[in-house]
Amino acid sequence: MADAKGAHFNGAYYGAPQGVTVPPPQAYHRPPRGKGCGPCCILTGLIKLAVAIVVTLGIVALVVWLVLRPNKVKFYAENASLTQFNLSGTNNLQYNLQLDISIRNPNKRIGIYYDKVDAMAYYEGERFGWAPLPAFYQGHKNTTVIQPKFTGQQLLLLNSHEVAQFGHSTSQGFFYIDVKLYLRVRFKVGSFKIKTKRFSPEIECDLRIPLGSNSTTGFSRKRCDIDYW
Repeated sequence: MADAKGAHFNGAYYGAPQGVTVPPPQAYHRPPRGKGCGPCCILTGLIKLAVAIVVTLGIVALVVWLVLRPNKVKFYAENASLTQFNLSGTNNLQYNLQLDISIRNPNKRIGIYYDKVDAMAYYEGERFGWAPLPAFYQGHKNTTVIQPKFTGQQLLLLNSHEVAQFGHSTSQGFFYIDVKLYLRVRFKVGSFKIKTKRFSPEIECDLRIPLGSNSTTGFSRKRCDIDYW
């Protein structure tokens, strides 16, 4: 009788020997894939994107500034003629004032659209005159002269000290008058007609203006201040 240990099955497997229990095969579980990006991940991505945009805009602005080298526009009160400035007993002011104000654009590659120009005159903080001026365009390295005129009458709410000061100025032959320009402007950059958004600068000219021909001193050219540009 042949020995069972030497039995061969020609490489085939026909199951476990009789009486032997084979454990069931282990189930294979694929490891879970990475989860989606949570709120913190999204916030971090947005912050990185915002920083990248700010840095890019800063670089672009720097390049534009280096190429254009913008210079401030300059405003000068060149001349002033005050032929009437009388205050009645009821604080009613009669006035006649004309100015020549020069605007200098020193830039080589920047033009300026003055879409709105309003000139206003003040005495002791009280506005007494308003003169709207026509819109215009100012080219490169150009000087433009505007001529606001104020004429008429206006009630001024002056206290006793200010009324006394008015009389003193009349005897001296000159008055301190503030003239302000309220502008709405746009800039044209280069020769490609790239226009910027509108800006609203305020120009203030603090002037000492002689009254008529009775003054012993003439008008002195005065540079105006730019409150915002």
